[in-house]
Amino acid sequence: MHCFPLSILLVLLLLPLSLSSLTELPALMAMKASLDPQNQFLKSWTDHADPCGGAFEGVACNEQGCVTNISLQGKGLWGQIPPAVGGLKSLTGLYLHFNALSGKIPKQIAGLNQLTDLYLNVNNLSGAIPREIGKMPNLQVLQLCYNKLTGGIPTQLGQLKRLSVLAVQSNQLTGAIPASLGELGTLTRLDLSFNSFFGPIPARLADAPMLQVLDVRSNILSGNVPPALKRLNEGFLYKNNPSLCGVGFSGLELCTATNTRNPNMPQPFEPSNLSAKDPDSSTAKEIPKSANIHSNCSRTRCSEASKSPQIGIVFGVIGVIVALTVSGLFLFFWCRRRKQKIGSTFDSSDSRLSTDQAKEVYKKSVSPLINLEYSNGWDPLAKGSSGYSQEVLESFMINLEEVERATQSFSEVNLLRKSNFYAIYKGILRDGSVVAINCISKTSCKPDEAEFLKGMKILTSLKHENLVRLRGFCCSKGRGEWFLIYDFIPNDSLLQYLDIKDGSGEVLEWSTRVSIINGIAKGVGYLHGSVGNKPAIVHQTISAEKVLIDSHYNPLLSDSGLHKLLADDIVFSMLKASAAMGYLAPEYTTTGRFTANSDIYAFGMIVFQILSGKRKITQVARQGAEAGRFEDFIDANLDGNFSESEASKLGRLALLCTHESPICRPSMDNVVKELSEFICA
Repeated sequence: MHCFPLSILLVLLLLPLSLSSLTELPALMAMKASLDPQNQFLKSWTDHADPCGGAFEGVACNEQGCVTNISLQGKGLWGQIPPAVGGLKSLTGLYLHFNALSGKIPKQIAGLNQLTDLYLNVNNLSGAIPREIGKMPNLQVLQLCYNKLTGGIPTQLGQLKRLSVLAVQSNQLTGAIPASLGELGTLTRLDLSFNSFFGPIPARLADAPMLQVLDVRSNILSGNVPPALKRLNEGFLYKNNPSLCGVGFSGLELCTATNTRNPNMPQPFEPSNLSAKDPDSSTAKEIPKSANIHSNCSRTRCSEASKSPQIGIVFGVIGVIVALTVSGLFLFFWCRRRKQKIGSTFDSSDSRLSTDQAKEVYKKSVSPLINLEYSNGWDPLAKGSSGYSQEVLESFMINLEEVERATQSFSEVNLLRKSNFYAIYKGILRDGSVVAINCISKTSCKPDEAEFLKGMKILTSLKHENLVRLRGFCCSKGRGEWFLIYDFIPNDSLLQYLDIKDGSGEVLEWSTRVSIINGIAKGVGYLHGSVGNKPAIVHQTISAEKVLIDSHYNPLLSDSGLHKLLADDIVFSMLKASAAMGYLAPEYTTTGRFTANSDIYAFGMIVFQILSGKRKITQVARQGAEAGRFEDFIDANLDGNFSESEASKLGRLALLCTHESPICRPSMDNVVKELSEFICA
């Protein structure tokens, strides 16, 4: 009997595994070349390595050596998704969200029959949604939101019998909502908001048995809302669709003949609504059933109507009288408006007051912190229904002259930082105090003024030693901007204390790090709690950049509650940056909602950053905290000058706060309590 050497036997056993992964290597390398053209982010993907050997970052395989999962979210990828992705036949999860990918979604992606999760959200993808996606038998989550997709939703998506989440919000999609989506028996969340969908909400959609959330905000939908959607309660979101109507829905008018159809917009129809023939063709045309095919006007009756010019003359005279009356009323109210005063009697003919006028108002005002009236433009506070008391207005409102003087007319010399939606300037007020002035454009703010003012009331209610203090605010109608005036924090953000190499920056002592962690926890705990008139709020964008450090090394959270003022697309552009640095909780990609647990996850990541002194937290650091290997998660710049007991507790705390399951994370109250116990000890 002949025996094979053991080494040969092992090679034969492992051969299928190697061959399986190697056959997929060309597809993976094609993906790398397209996703990361300059080899900046996927350097571990090489054609000399085994994709299933652990070398390929973000790639996971099954026991047969086939690629089953690609997780590259928030990597900074800016290329395109190649057709070669369709060659990974065993793929069950593809996570490419929170990048900057462009181009079209390749139709070859529909060849992934095993795929359950497809996350392409928060990129720059364009073109239409491939109708071939409707043939993917196992797809459960389809995330395409926050891209630049155009066209409509393919009716073929109604064939995705296992689909539970369809999110396409904040694209450039148009057309009617396919009634076929109502046939999805497992659909729980459908988000179509912030697009240009028109026509009615299909009645069949309301019959989807598992549907819990339907978001159609900010479209141009019209017609009667299906009464069955009332069962969703707060899960049905429909604001900013002026032509929607219905009974039992807050904010919607009762339906009339005029708002059940939008004459300027084509009405949705289905192939079954075919009833007319083209007189010049033998083929039937697709005609909406709302189209007026049959005329009730015979030639005789129509000609009789045209023989009655007197009726037209009468209506013309009435129209002239009405127009003159309206013009007179408009002129009266316009003159009256011109005579209105704020603080003193003056008349403003420019878009803003002169410096002399501003000084006169300042002299006669009860408080030097007042707002200036403008003759035109944007001013959410001008309607008198802001809900602010006079005391709050006098204590927070600052006039534009003061803001311009403090920043030297927004000089570039005083510009601290700038983004796509805001600019922050350093300024000095009349009393000599140094401030940071956040300038936010009107287009970046919530379009609903009531929501904006509600957010401002929350901001003015925030008072805590670990939050950056809001000194005041000002609205410039002429500039179309809103100004938030905060205390200036001299030491900038926590970021400057991370990734310190070769004496390139200040290394924080251990006691200072522990104190900073404790302070951040207290600030977040205050936000999450309900104190007095302050409601419990979620920060949403906690990061090392948002933690400012004062001259005494006390941490102060900035931008607390700011998302309450900003438009949704601006908030999500901020989230994209947070995701790239690992602060975004994993459950957000499936739920699309923030909770207190989301903040706790971000807090845990900051704890890891403070302990390690690094911006990017690797799996090695997490494993080191779990095993108590200090060299893997404690900053080497400390040279061993730290408390091992405190380091162990903080490491375990960071692990708990960043647990994959949100229900396993501690509350911030418990975090603060635990920190206070071992710090005092």
